[in-house]
Amino acid sequence: MTWDEKNPVELYLYYDPVVNEHVGGPIGIIAPTWYFAPQQREIAQAGWNMTALINGVHGARPITGLEEPNSATMLLQFAGEFADTETKQRIWEAADEHIEPTWDRDTGEFTLGFGLNELHPRGQLNARAMAGWVCTEGAWSRIFNEPNLAKFAEPTVEGVDFPRVALSEARWDGTALHIAAHPQNAALEGSRTTVRITNIGATDGWVLTRSNGETTALAGAADHLEVELIVDNEAVVIQRG
Repeated sequence: MTWDEKNPVELYLYYDPVVNEHVGGPIGIIAPTWYFAPQQREIAQAGWNMTALINGVHGARPITGLEEPNSATMLLQFAGEFADTETKQRIWEAADEHIEPTWDRDTGEFTLGFGLNELHPRGQLNARAMAGWVCTEGAWSRIFNEPNLAKFAEPTVEGVDFPRVALSEARWDGTALHIAAHPQNAALEGSRTTVRITNIGATDGWVLTRSNGETTALAGAADHLEVELIVDNEAVVIQRG
């Protein structure tokens, strides 16, 4: 890596001693941006700045490079960690016509096709793009530098009947667990499923409250709770009474 005072300007991804060739250069800073973000922020920021410059993110002109799947994926992923909310939204709106968002209502799968016309959407491209979608500014770095280790001792949901059922919410707020069971497709709407709640200490006195105020006392089983949920994507609250 070479620097201009405190700014990284080139990064060579590898060196071939046989032909004495360095491969990388200024563009080489972009490739490891996601990995540098939690470790060497100034290098990652340089990678994002170069990506944004190349794709015309800043300014009034149209954002470019979104018709090429790898370029689009990289921009969408990086935007989650580095872009402010308004810029991120503008990038995703510009990308919409190129990334082919598709929701298979029967399987419950949402995927991005990137215009590749392939039977199975590419997992790596989808994973990287969706990491950018769910990530808010700086969130990727905080996972490593400010990890929430307390969650390993807090109430935990286990035994979800996935993919028939997914949890659109599973959140412990310090005193209560908020859960919403989402159906895989319309045919499963309103069905019932059972999950286990572990890491609860004593199993007595727990109550489930629905959004309409209806309450149900929960029975403990060994060291956990067995909880029946209606698969309707409606959040319920579980806490000790």
